[in-house]
Amino acid sequence: MIKDIPIINDHPAAAIPLNGLKSRLIQAGEQQFVFMEFDEDTEVAAHKHEAQWGVVLEGEMEITINGIVHRLKKGDTYFIKKDEVHSAKIKAGYKDLTLFNQKDRYKEKER
Repeated sequence: MIKDIPIINDHPAAAIPLNGLKSRLIQAGEQQFVFMEFDEDTEVAAHKHEAQWGVVLEGEMEITINGIVHRLKKGDTYFIKKDEVHSAKIKAGYKDLTLFNQKDRYKEKER
């Protein structure tokens, strides 16, 4: 779990409105890294934004990018180009590290 790793846990949670999500937000200049960990199955509705890259650390996710379904598991990576419509079905136990090419994609969660 994220809480077991101080170097990650020392960062603030990200204000991301998804059920069962624990997150940590790391500002990186003009980009953001977000560690994500899901305690329950979650669906993310179709949306688009700046480019996004991620690597699956644990678990499974099904992501649909421009109508093409990708089934991802530990060790897999994905890339979403700017303005590509995407959605996801995330399984409980899923963990990833995501890089957003946007410095203000998410705000810190109120403590």
